[in-house]
Amino acid sequence: MSTSTIHDIGYRHYEGRRNGRGYVLRSLYVHNLRAAFGLGRPARAKIMPFLLGAIMLLPAAGSVAAFALTKEPDALIRYTSYAVIMQVVIAIFMATQAPVLASRELRFHVVPLYFSRPIDHLDFVLAKIGAMATGLFAIMAVPITVLYVGGLVAKAPDSGRQLLDFLTGLAGCVLFALVLAAIGMVVAAFTPRRGFGVAAVIAVYMLSVAFTAIVQTLAELQGNFTLQGWMALLAPFDLVDTVQVRLLGADVTSPTVAPGVGGGLVALALCAVLVAGSIAVLYRRFRKAGLS
Repeated sequence: MSTSTIHDIGYRHYEGRRNGRGYVLRSLYVHNLRAAFGLGRPARAKIMPFLLGAIMLLPAAGSVAAFALTKEPDALIRYTSYAVIMQVVIAIFMATQAPVLASRELRFHVVPLYFSRPIDHLDFVLAKIGAMATGLFAIMAVPITVLYVGGLVAKAPDSGRQLLDFLTGLAGCVLFALVLAAIGMVVAAFTPRRGFGVAAVIAVYMLSVAFTAIVQTLAELQGNFTLQGWMALLAPFDLVDTVQVRLLGADVTSPTVAPGVGGGLVALALCAVLVAGSIAVLYRRFRKAGLS
């Protein structure tokens, strides 16, 4: 007869400190934020985000240099106008980086591995949208900070007004980042292949801008300026610019914005709906993927 032996290999329950939900959420957020800029990945993953970031800085640096030489206040680009002026570059950043955050796990079917641990589905979604919004905020906020600091160094007039305008510009950047992250992440989450995701996000941006411009032109030709203004709510950059102009007192940058304070409130409500709706859609998308 063979003799059986029981070995005590020392398995014990974990009795240490548990970091909790906040730690999990923060770890997911940092991981996704690093991914948005290609950190921790091969060098080719860093080229596009940092190249676009450098392009975003060029007009700000040029504007500060022009002001330092001419001392003309108009040489400084308005803080609230910067995102609208550079919207093509921002849209490309959104299109190239949203699929990295939204579709990579879906493509390789690793979402169930995340949820095999005690990770809440909502935390997973919030970390991704938060990271994308932070990345977008960074490439918009850094240039206007350069404008502000450069203006102070070059002794721009009325420093108090400059500070107020700068803070208004930062508030606009937050809203731009949230709205664009919401749109980009939802579109990218339904296109598991990154190339298709990039094309889909760019297509949504271009179609919204083209459709809005066509309808606004037709409305202007017919003298219907009210419709022309309200149509601005259908293009993401014009939508946020409406909030900046009507509620934050910024100067108009877009061709037209929705009329009156009511237009600003409607635009703000629509921004909130877009963000909340995208969270709900992404929650269902990743929850379904986590069960597969």
